[in-house]
Formats: sequence, structure tokens, C-alpha cells
Amino acid sequence: MNYIIMGPQGSGKGTQAKIIAEKLGLFHMESGKMLRVMAKTDKRIRNMVKKGLLVPDRETINYIEKHLTDNNAGFDNLIFDGYPRTLSQFELLVKWLRSKGKDIDYIIFLNVSEDESVKRLSSRRTCSKCGEVYNLITNPPSKQNACNCGGELFQREDDKPDTIRKRLNIFNSQTKPIIEKVREDGKLIEVDGERDIDVISNDIIARLKEKNVRHN
Repeated sequence: MNYIIMGPQGSGKGTQAKIIAEKLGLFHMESGKMLRVMAKTDKRIRNMVKKGLLVPDRETINYIEKHLTDNNAGFDNLIFDGYPRTLSQFELLVKWLRSKGKDIDYIIFLNVSEDESVKRLSSRRTCSKCGEVYNLITNPPSKQNACNCGGELFQREDDKPDTIRKRLNIFNSQTKPIIEKVREDGKLIEVDGERDIDVISNDIIARLKEKNVRHN
């Protein structure tokens, strides 16, 4: 079974993806982290990441395939986090998976309000050394005011309230069409993302197991 986890900025999808992947034995395909690692040695990718630009769709799929192959992950039992972001990306991802004899079975949508997203993102911090992203509310580092690797944490310019609201507008215009499409297809699992982390993950896992029983 393959899943996509989605939600507006600050919804905690990265945190939930890690928990779900661990509990269900899935490979966490974290596209943002993959690109950040690539950016360390690829100047072109680094400039795109810094500017907040999207890597071309077909190029991203090629990077994802290489990443999965390099990690012996195969093309099943995956949870995609951070990709796709547009309907065209979603359709390309589905087409690519089907070429491998696989599919996207369900999309998990973490529903949070705009005010909650702004609150959470304003608490996000990035490691200046390794690029790891934390959230002081939903995913704090184990070390106070420092990354687990020892690097200094800082707040990115795009995590300021005004910029966040602009990014949320982009999410509503570009990403929500994916949610509406899979809702029509009966593949959407929508959950309240404004609860405690454990409550949300337990809810998601229970609903996935219920869906999978029906699916099988």
C-alpha cells in the first residue's frame, strides 16, 4: 500500500509521516529532505531550494526513483511527504507508480485552520549545519535551542507570519485540487490535525487499517 500525507504548512505532516512509517513499516519518502541533501553538492538545486522554487516535475520523479532505488525501498509500502504539491505532480506520480505496477491507495489530509498553521510555522526552526527542520510545538529537538547534531537553529524568513499567509494561499490554490480529486475517488482520509500528536497518529493508523481490511 502506498500513501501520501498532505496538509497546509505547519499541519505536522512530517511528524505524522515519521510515526506512521515506523508503526506500519513504511518507507518515508521525504522529498524536501532529499532535495536539501542534494542541495549540499548541487549548486543548481541549492539555488532553487533557497528561492523556494519547485524543481521541475519530471526531474523530481527521477530523483525520487533514484532515492528509492539507492535505499532499496522498492515502489510499494511508501508514504510520500512533501510531494506532490500540485494536481499535475499528483497525476505524474500516479502515472509513474502505475508504470511500476503500483498505485496511490489513500491520501491522508491533516486539516488545520489558517491561524493554527501560522502559529505552528512561526515556531519552526531550521538547523544551520545539517538542514534538519524542527517545530518547537509539534516536533521539538531533543536538545534545547540546538539541533540533535549540535548545529544552531534559526528561523527562516518564510516562516514569518506575513510570508506564511502567502504560502497558505498557494496551498489553497495549487494543492487543495488534489484533495478534492481524491475525495471524489473515495481515496481521501481526512483527519483533525489540531489534536495531540499521539491522538492524531493513532486515529490515522486505525483508519488506515480499517481501509486496508476493506481493500483486501
